[in-house]
Amino acid sequence: MYLTPKQREVYEFIKRYIDTHDIAPSYEEIQHHFGFRSVSTVFDHIKTLARKGAIERGGANSKRALQVVGFGKRSVTIPLVATVAAGSPLEVYEIEESVDVPEELLGGGENVALKVRGSSMIDSGIFDGDVIVVRRQNTAETGQIVVALVDGGATVKRVYYQGDRIELRASNPEVPSIFVTGEQNLEIYGILVGMFRKFNV
Repeated sequence: MYLTPKQREVYEFIKRYIDTHDIAPSYEEIQHHFGFRSVSTVFDHIKTLARKGAIERGGANSKRALQVVGFGKRSVTIPLVATVAAGSPLEVYEIEESVDVPEELLGGGENVALKVRGSSMIDSGIFDGDVIVVRRQNTAETGQIVVALVDGGATVKRVYYQGDRIELRASNPEVPSIFVTGEQNLEIYGILVGMFRKFNV
């Protein structure tokens, strides 16, 4: 689920208000907090957040019938285990941290989060600083986005099997593919099952 910075701010305000008051803020309170010119702006944000699955709305006449769902009770805590390169392979280093992710982003089995560094996957919607959710497995089908370890260095790419070599293809025309031959050590760390973007608000 992708939220723009302003949508994320509105979402976080609603979440904090509910946590504090056990009731959702009114549209007028949201308007006053953000300085919006009209309540219709609040309505537009609420409508978009509901469409994206971040909140649920009650009846049309109940302005306080909002429930936070996108990153609330339906979230699961998974470990943020490393930084991975969207570019040339990067040495994996441990990050002692965890993140809460919507459960709908998770695949079956063991899931971990990795922070992306680099811009080689931007045409697939993965940008520098994004957090990707990876299901741990050592196999992948051709065309899938994977986290691969090449001679110990980690990279996120689409994998293509080509006879006696494997292509790790970027989603950025300015970044060349990595071709792995039998002389190199390649390990599929896992496949991409989700991605989200964290904002400082």
